[in-house]
Amino acid sequence: MARDTQVFNAGTAVITGAGSGIGAGLARRAGALGMHVVVTDINEAAAAQTVAQITAAGGSAEAERVDVSIPEELDRLAELVFARHGEVRLLINNAGIETVGNTWEVSAARWEATLNINVHGVIHGVRAFVPRIIASGKEAWIGNLSSVGAFGQMPGQTAYTVTKHAVQAFSECLYLEMELKGLPIHVSAIVPGLMRTNIFNAETSAGEPGNATGHRRAMFEMMRDYGMDIDEGCRLFLEQMAEGKFWAHSHPDMSEQIIGGRIRFLQEQIPPIMPDLARQIAVE
Repeated sequence: MARDTQVFNAGTAVITGAGSGIGAGLARRAGALGMHVVVTDINEAAAAQTVAQITAAGGSAEAERVDVSIPEELDRLAELVFARHGEVRLLINNAGIETVGNTWEVSAARWEATLNINVHGVIHGVRAFVPRIIASGKEAWIGNLSSVGAFGQMPGQTAYTVTKHAVQAFSECLYLEMELKGLPIHVSAIVPGLMRTNIFNAETSAGEPGNATGHRRAMFEMMRDYGMDIDEGCRLFLEQMAEGKFWAHSHPDMSEQIIGGRIRFLQEQIPPIMPDLARQIAVE
């Protein structure tokens, strides 16, 4: 029997950006395992839809509209959740957006949104929840959404790549802080590979240059045609988190290959290596 059926069979889970994609998949899985899931998203209707999926399957969930780019919103969420439920067993800082375009062509507003959602949303999610988790004295698990993109370079996706490098570094340091303090809080970097999400949906491209459209379309089609099913990937993530693993991969072979390239890049101090995929979908 997988360990997640024992670790995540009760208690409260809080998952940001859970109205769609990986966040929704993680919420559905946590609900199926027996947790009460607080589904948060900036899109209230999307969060409600995920809640409906969980409850229709016999689970327990509630929706909260939260904009993770605003630190005070995460403070409010933490206060609300602990007031209602008294504890959080599983916290997953998942909310994120993709941004496509050459560095100098992405608008200032889009840069700020990408950094605030993808990086500050994770940081302030931890800052808001961890003191309350520590005060509860209970064992807990935290997952931060990294990416295989955290270990490489991709022109045209610079903004997103920068944020995932940052989340990976933050998660590594957070893991060590928990170890140094001897706290019963397990930290995992969740590392999705190619998964069938809508993160490249053209409807989310405000603030990007017009020439980013082709890049988005190519990536969307590749993920649609070759990506792993979201629910399967999320099952793997929670299984690995329940086992106390820092690394939670959907595609361990892909991760190993990309990390291997990163090691070579750092050891040999060579110039950045152009991914083959980048030449195929280059933003002109």
